[in-house]
Amino acid sequence: MSIFDVRSFRGADCVIDHCLVIAKVRKRLALSKQTAQNFDVDILKLWKLSELEVRKQYHVKTSKSFAALEN
Repeated sequence: MSIFDVRSFRGADCVIDHCLVIAKVRKRLALSKQTAQNFDVDILKLWKLSELEVRKQYHVKTSKSFAALEN
């Protein structure tokens, strides 16, 4: 958690004798390690591009999609 800006307002209309304090806070949400590992392995599978047949299929699919974009 990070605090960016803190200000106190002395003339705030409060019944008590304390000062009003306002702070801007940012909370970062972290991914679990298991989720990050599954993302690399399940979705991308870059290690399969080292196989010649898979590389040819990838090349054919991408060239078809780019040809469709040109039209």
